[in-house]
Amino acid sequence: MGILKKAGALGVAKLVYDQARKPQNQERIKQAMNRVKDRRDHGRPR
Repeated sequence: MGILKKAGALGVAKLVYDQARKPQNQERIKQAMNRVKDRRDHGRPR
């Protein structure tokens, strides 16, 4: 059972990696990261 779980996790990781390499998805990832950073930093004194 453990082997199947690891194989499934590896398959999902490869899918995420392949999608992240596409240029249009890289831009989406950057935008999402910026939104998270803005939310996290919002309200903190600088």
